Amino acid sequence: MISVLELSNTAILHQMRRDQVTDTCRANSAMSRKRRVLTPNDLKHLVVDEDHELIYCYVPKVACTNWKRLMMVLSGRGKYSDPMEIPANEAHVSANLKTLNQYSIPEINHRLKSYMKFLFVREPFERLVSAYRNKFTQKYNTSFHKRYGTKIIRRQRKNATQEALRKGDDVKFEEFVAYLIDPHTQREEPFNEHWQTVYSLCHPCHIHYDLVGKYETLEEDSNYVLQLAGVSGYLRFPTYAKSTRTTEEMATEFFQNISAQHQTQLYEVYKLDFLMFNYSVPNYLKLE
Repeated sequence: MISVLELSNTAILHQMRRDQVTDTCRANSAMSRKRRVLTPNDLKHLVVDEDHELIYCYVPKVACTNWKRLMMVLSGRGKYSDPMEIPANEAHVSANLKTLNQYSIPEINHRLKSYMKFLFVREPFERLVSAYRNKFTQKYNTSFHKRYGTKIIRRQRKNATQEALRKGDDVKFEEFVAYLIDPHTQREEPFNEHWQTVYSLCHPCHIHYDLVGKYETLEEDSNYVLQLAGVSGYLRFPTYAKSTRTTEEMATEFFQNISAQHQTQLYEVYKLDFLMFNYSVPNYLKLE
């Protein structure tokens, strides 16, 4: 049982996180209010559980597989009881979860007003390195190699071999960064969700989230959400010791070959995520 004192400390912490988002949105309103009206397409990351009146905005590379599993248990009306028995690939099948963009405008507004809304965030560059490692260094991710790797290599690598251009499976982190900061990239199409900013995926300046959970305190924050949702009696966030998870040391290593100029440009791309969720500029960065 969580003591009353702990609860009030936790409540204060979450209030501070909410205030941080609000203050950042206000301070950057020129930047953050560019798009006033959200379209249904903006809401496809918001997973809805009607039974418990919850809305969860999922951010890839921030424990979203386990949270999707939990949402399947919560909204499945008894179809699933143990989140960890749901295969990971099944958690990502869109038909298994209802998202907010599937509702009519009045229904969307009602849910945004009255449901408990939450998201989970992570230190932006650790999330980015995690996405890079997962999508570009694993041999099995051929669809990403074909879809993005070939494009990145074509654009960023001089004298690329025919094989590299065809397979796209050996993208270097430096090339990935160059691709992300290239203005042409975002003009061409929105970032893929695995490296898109949380700010663009979840629209925290337009949607008032009740809870901002952090990857760095994943279990406490997740169990707090479950407690507020009134389901902590039978659901806990799955604990897992992942030895492969991306750490600050790892991010440091990846960034040491990135020029100060590129680091600065990349920081600009993710700056709102850093500010909004109170992540300080990493020590390893050499900003210009």
